[in-house]
Amino acid sequence: MRIVGFVIGALAGLLLAGSAYAEQLRLGVSAPLSGPSAILGAQVRRGAEAAAGEDGSVALEVADDACTAEGGAKAAKQFVDAKVQVAVGFLCGEAIDAAMPILKDADIPVITVGVRTDSLTDRREKTGWPVFRLGPRADSEHEAAGQLLTRLWRNELFAVVDDGTIYGRELAESFRAAAQQQGLKPVFNDTFRPQLDNQIGLVGRLRKADATHIFVGGDRDDIAVMARDARKIGANMVFAGGEALRAAPGQVSLAAGTLMIALPEWQEVADPAVVAKFKAADVVPEGYVLPAYAAVEVARVAVADAESGDLSKALTEHDFQTAIGQIRFDGKGDLSQNPYRVFRYDGARFIPVEAQ
Repeated sequence: MRIVGFVIGALAGLLLAGSAYAEQLRLGVSAPLSGPSAILGAQVRRGAEAAAGEDGSVALEVADDACTAEGGAKAAKQFVDAKVQVAVGFLCGEAIDAAMPILKDADIPVITVGVRTDSLTDRREKTGWPVFRLGPRADSEHEAAGQLLTRLWRNELFAVVDDGTIYGRELAESFRAAAQQQGLKPVFNDTFRPQLDNQIGLVGRLRKADATHIFVGGDRDDIAVMARDARKIGANMVFAGGEALRAAPGQVSLAAGTLMIALPEWQEVADPAVVAKFKAADVVPEGYVLPAYAAVEVARVAVADAESGDLSKALTEHDFQTAIGQIRFDGKGDLSQNPYRVFRYDGARFIPVEAQ
């Protein structure tokens, strides 16, 4: 009887183990773990590993895509061989472009946390790639600048200037176009010469045009110089720019009150319990750590909710509550809500502007 009981117990244990294995999520993690972007790749890996946990419910297949086409194709083949159900990561366009045809054929959806190229999802009808973008599109910054600042400046005399670079000109033009659609017209438009020691001439022209709020398509140093020179001539002006304002401080301090259109610092808005878990493990939850964590959370729920194994449908038709907030993808695989926000510099750090 003891032998029979032992055998029955062993068989039961094997059945339970087999059941647990069947329910285990097999997840691919692709990131540049070598080369110049290895620091960022390490952030993706840390975030994914933390979200996977240690309970055995998630098996990670980690691949180094090296941010290259060759690396992306190699990572995709590794995931197919490992029979992963979902892949997350992919910070570089070259890698994901090479990987997606292979992953599409294997019916493996991808949640990318870093590729912003608009065409990645804009080509969805043509490519059929099952890719979902947890990070913003390249045009999200432009769209947010137009939508958010026109609300704040509806009753202000505003100007639009740019530094002549592709980034600066496109950012300024998108803001100007959005303002015009709202029936708003800038009192001044100009292109300035960047990286000068002073911008007194430009600021003088802005004051002559009665501009009190200036949107700048340019970098942090130029905006800091403009604000300093405006104070010198006694002009009360508010300057605003894009996420280039998050660059390292230069010789001229940024003026308090400067506005920035940018993504949140995820560790400041994320679930405090998750942030505390990282800090307890001596991991700074910066960069791609928390987005990668959220990508694994999304993958877990999608696999659990998928009907007939249709993960792409599950990813499109659900709201996902994650460590960095609620996530929903639209029909193309982009975020349904623009994550960019308005921040105001208080003299030391950027603070979210609540009234948006």
